[in-house]
Amino acid sequence: MSKSIEQTEAAFQEHMKKISSYEQALGLMQWDARTGAPRKGVDQRSEAIGTLSTELFKLRTSPETGEYLDTILENGAEKKISEISRLSAREMKKEYDRFKKIPENEFKEYSILTSKTESVWEDAKENADFETFQPYLEKIVDFSRRFADYWGYEKHPYDALLEDYEPGMDVATLDDVFSRLRQGLAPLVKGVTQSSHQPATDFLFEHFPAEKQRSFSLDILNQMTYDFDAGRLDKTVHPFAIGLNPNDVRVTTKYDESDFRTAVFGTIHEGGHALYEQNLSAKLIGTALCDGASMGIHESQSLFWENFVGRNYHFWEKNYELLKSYAPGQFNDVPLDAFYKAINEAKPSLIRIEADEMTYALHIILRYEIEKDLISGEVNVADLPSLWNEKMDEYLGIVPPHNGKGVLQDVHWSFGAFGYFPSYALGYIYAAQLKQAMNKDLPNFDELCGSGELSPIREWLTNKVHQHGRKKQPVEIIQDAAGEGTNPEPLIQYLTDKYRSLYSF
Repeated sequence: MSKSIEQTEAAFQEHMKKISSYEQALGLMQWDARTGAPRKGVDQRSEAIGTLSTELFKLRTSPETGEYLDTILENGAEKKISEISRLSAREMKKEYDRFKKIPENEFKEYSILTSKTESVWEDAKENADFETFQPYLEKIVDFSRRFADYWGYEKHPYDALLEDYEPGMDVATLDDVFSRLRQGLAPLVKGVTQSSHQPATDFLFEHFPAEKQRSFSLDILNQMTYDFDAGRLDKTVHPFAIGLNPNDVRVTTKYDESDFRTAVFGTIHEGGHALYEQNLSAKLIGTALCDGASMGIHESQSLFWENFVGRNYHFWEKNYELLKSYAPGQFNDVPLDAFYKAINEAKPSLIRIEADEMTYALHIILRYEIEKDLISGEVNVADLPSLWNEKMDEYLGIVPPHNGKGVLQDVHWSFGAFGYFPSYALGYIYAAQLKQAMNKDLPNFDELCGSGELSPIREWLTNKVHQHGRKKQPVEIIQDAAGEGTNPEPLIQYLTDKYRSLYSF
């Protein structure tokens, strides 16, 4: 006896919940692995992750999944299916078609490899030992090139990888947008570097105990309206946020006792990611839509909070005295204006996650250019350390003293996230576009930052971005919220206005 369409939809929804359960289990294991899981457990944990990933792969590509998708999509046009089920099927069909093209044994081998490689990367970074990491990375790059071929592309193999992180984006568009952004940043970097109005920063680097930084970070997350009943803050080597579901969204940060900015701005950044996940519509839980629209849209949220809120002068009018209470004596003789200029210091730096907001995008453009040439075969893994140093010299005028502060500094390649890096710069562009649009609805933005009443800001973002999850495509979200497509000009204008003022040029 054949099922009715209503029965099929109900079964499809249960099928999605099962997939979501596997995703949550894997997410929890990955969070655990990055926040202090025993190192001796790496091999067994990797095997377990590989097994669960393979089972999830089978679920996503099963004949049962294919039948559900065909039935839902065929009947969706007749409006017999709910919008959430139809749009979930649309998203799952993209994933289904891509995964079906990857041999199951290759997927399992890849999952085990990338799980092990993160630990290898941690040791390699700490010891500035690229040679140890190189053979693992070569295997991951080989997989990425093969996957791009399996998925297919029209112009550039990197386009196939971008689809995982920024649907609809391609190399041609990125080349244009990033070229315009880099051209807009060049005179700023020159002006700031040559300015005689350099801020004093020595007071930033006094000893600030990690536990005090944590207490301040918790206060700021509360101010941002982060829900601790649905989350927690932990420490890690490379900060990240992970959403198991909207009721369990975890934030991690890194503490540097000689530079509190690493934890403070890192926590605000990851808190922005977490607010996105916590404020997804409850109607989307357990479906394929219960996630960010893209990594670029996700980064727009983290960078919005980190830079447009966290580096706002009025935000520190509210929070400078609070910071002082956790760092007795460190800032007693430092006026707010001097503190504000110091935390907004702009200069070429080695580490991406510690870069100032003016030079940050240059780090991303550098990585993007390396990645696309690596995937196309124009560059080999063995070339990466020297190529990295050359581009750092060209773009930022500095060269890393060793690979730990150079090519090994980011975790992304260790778990195969090729195509991810462009989303950071795209997210920054999107964030500036959202801020420009927000100004029309919240002309009292600075006042809100100064009062600590940040809920109207979060509510605006929830209305325009968070709640939709994957119901909307990235281009739809930006178009609907900002009234235009991807445009670097608002970001260039924001940075120009701010840094010309700060550095008096």
